[in-house]
Amino acid sequence: MSRPKKRSLTLKGHRTSVSLEDDFWRALHEIAAEKGKPINALAAEIDAGRNLETGLATAIRLYVLAHYRARS
Repeated sequence: MSRPKKRSLTLKGHRTSVSLEDDFWRALHEIAAEKGKPINALAAEIDAGRNLETGLATAIRLYVLAHYRARS
């Protein structure tokens, strides 16, 4: 299991960073590819749909978890 690493994203024209483990980062890339979207576009959708009390990294992890749970 890897420790979280800072990853850079561009959301609505603004650079931001999130700390994600390698597995979650790869999964986010895989999901974006499946949906035919750039990773920044998918991250922007996740960002727009999250509760303001939830951090972006947590929202991404929960999105990835929900995606794979729905597939099983």
